[in-house]
Amino acid sequence: MLFIAPSEARMWQKQMSLPRQMPSDAEINEKYESGEQRIVTESNREKLPNFVEALKKPNYILLKPFYQRRKRWDAIRQSRLIESFIINVPVPPIFLYEKAYNSYEVMDGQQRITAIQEFYENRLRLKGLERWPELNGRSYQQLPSKIKSGIDRRSISSIVLLKESAQDEEEATTLKQLVFERLNTGGVRLSHQEIRNALYQSKFNTLLLELTKTPQFRDCWDIPRVTEAEESAPSFRLLSNRMWQTMEDVELVLRFFALRHFEYFQGGMQPFLTKYSIRALTFGDEDIAALTTLFQRTFQLAQDVFGERTFRPYNLRKGRWDKSPQKAFYDAVMVSLSRRLESRDELVQRRESVITKTEELFVNNPSGTFTGRGNTKADIENRIELFGKMLAEPAAREAMSAFLEKRKPDFSKIA
Repeated sequence: MLFIAPSEARMWQKQMSLPRQMPSDAEINEKYESGEQRIVTESNREKLPNFVEALKKPNYILLKPFYQRRKRWDAIRQSRLIESFIINVPVPPIFLYEKAYNSYEVMDGQQRITAIQEFYENRLRLKGLERWPELNGRSYQQLPSKIKSGIDRRSISSIVLLKESAQDEEEATTLKQLVFERLNTGGVRLSHQEIRNALYQSKFNTLLLELTKTPQFRDCWDIPRVTEAEESAPSFRLLSNRMWQTMEDVELVLRFFALRHFEYFQGGMQPFLTKYSIRALTFGDEDIAALTTLFQRTFQLAQDVFGERTFRPYNLRKGRWDKSPQKAFYDAVMVSLSRRLESRDELVQRRESVITKTEELFVNNPSGTFTGRGNTKADIENRIELFGKMLAEPAAREAMSAFLEKRKPDFSKIA
């Protein structure tokens, strides 16, 4: 049985909008003259101490809007920014969006702002300086007076996209998405999920982020657990975890929700996940509640059945279960179990049999079937169907046995 949220029943009915007919040169010129899709900006420069003081104002600058990444500069990279100010090396401007009059959110430059703020608040001790190694180990307060004065003379530049750039909230969201993409195409390449996290702000996207924080999920995928305080200031262990950095954990949750609608899969895994994310933008509270319960119940069932083997393939060459979980096998297990939640007690009761039958699936099917070496639509569908049929086989046999038992003649009634 396919358990779906209310809006999921309608999400695939919407047709993609068709491209408009190519406008004429005259229409293109008219569009340009009208100023349509033209961004209104202003440039500012502010001395570093004044800038840090302004950051303390309520609602002045939102440092971590929805589209910012999880990565964070370490102390060495922060220190080299401060060294750039000391020797007066030009520092790129930060980009802000004016979400309300004199209230901004950071579109590009969060790491620079955070480094400056931590330095002036004496939370950063300089480290790894190359031109001024004699300052290593010192905070702002501990610097010689001339050095402090020199840094205080430096300024940070900002380019602000003004409210006048967009006529309504929908247009503003589109504009921020556009600028974010353009600013980030020349830097460190974003993962597919980082881009989705940046562009598709919604209750559904928030749900994906929240579900990855559960201790059981993090333990399963070897992602460090963190306290609520560490979420805003991640530990080194978390910052160095590649799956967390690139939002692979968030994509895993998305894969589960999307692959339950596999009949609409086309264009490859990443385009399909993006399509689901776009169509999930309208999910409301009822949808989020239903999907939360579905994921939690399915994930718990997987752990109740497989225990420490959860999402870990059986390694034929080594003759044992792998130590690490695998995405493709996770897909098959989660999607299949989500369709049999009504049989939860039965599956847990015969968990040893399920584990044995799962091992047989790896033995009896070509290498790579459940480990993601094939990622075509047929490959993905095949592993989900194979695992689902394995789960259903004992129940089908039991149903047939019960049926045959009823058809047996009752000899006690024969005279």
